[in-house]
Amino acid sequence: MSFTVKIRQSDAPLAVEMGETILVAALAADIDYPHGCQSGNCGACKSRLHTGEVEMSPYSDYALTDAEKDSGLVLACRAVPWSDCEIAWLEQDEVISHPLRKLDCKVVELEHMTHDITRLRLSIAAGGPFEFTAGQYARLHFDGQPPRDYSMASLPGEDVLEFHIRMVTDGGVSTFVHNDLKVGAGVRVEGPYGISYLRQKHAGPIVALAGGSGLAPVKSIVESALADGAEQPIHMYFGVRAEQDVYLEEYFQALATKHENFTFEIVLSEPEGATDRRSGYLVDIVADDFEDMDGSKAYLAGPPIMVETCVGKLKEMRVRNEDCHADAFYTEAEKAKLEEAS
Repeated sequence: MSFTVKIRQSDAPLAVEMGETILVAALAADIDYPHGCQSGNCGACKSRLHTGEVEMSPYSDYALTDAEKDSGLVLACRAVPWSDCEIAWLEQDEVISHPLRKLDCKVVELEHMTHDITRLRLSIAAGGPFEFTAGQYARLHFDGQPPRDYSMASLPGEDVLEFHIRMVTDGGVSTFVHNDLKVGAGVRVEGPYGISYLRQKHAGPIVALAGGSGLAPVKSIVESALADGAEQPIHMYFGVRAEQDVYLEEYFQALATKHENFTFEIVLSEPEGATDRRSGYLVDIVADDFEDMDGSKAYLAGPPIMVETCVGKLKEMRVRNEDCHADAFYTEAEKAKLEEAS
């Protein structure tokens, strides 16, 4: 049994099988439906349900708030039709469109930035050029390993692609990169993907929040904004657990010295002993520094709990939904739990 779903941006009606999500059916039908994580965590496939009924599988509160759900919005990756429906994806501000590329790359540099984060740099051997916007990610294929998604830390247009890969508990791919990957090895790269990219037309203040390896896309976003001549205030916060997790501090301090409109601050959530740095949760530090952030753009990347709490607080401080661009870094184990719950 199937239901007919009319997607307003598509000419042909879509047949969705019982128990299937709208997004899965749309992608199978070669409809270029906006999407990101496909697991209810990013909000990239947020859509308006005009008619019909759907059942929503579990999803993150920051991907779709209760107020948005009550207003008729759904996530296509979580929406399972229970009747014929009509739906439309939300038109994104500053929509970008880069060609999807499949690149053959070679490892040119591996550097352990901390005890658990490796900086990986790749040169493009074939399949380029690789166009992307700061904040997007790619799917990396290492020989003998399942594919994994990682955000670009490099500037668009550079000859070398940079990624920051955190070694996670029971993470086979990240452990392979940390311990076994060698310079000269081949890596296949697909992309770009993602909608938490730099909005270049925005002229208001920017707050950029990074947690752990979430520094990668935030680095690219901040660098791109400054390289493009952004004159508005750009406030960047890098939240980590302890001193051993800090990296690239000198690089960002040099950027702050060079650009008067850019500030950079490190926040430790669990400092070991006395420290001169600010300590506590990133969400509380930002709330202490700003009262009203109306008109600001916020870019966030890092662990899900950090992203969700910060997005909630930013909205309380009058950052609009459409001005919050968040990328939560779920581990494969966390994704599996979400899939089990659905």
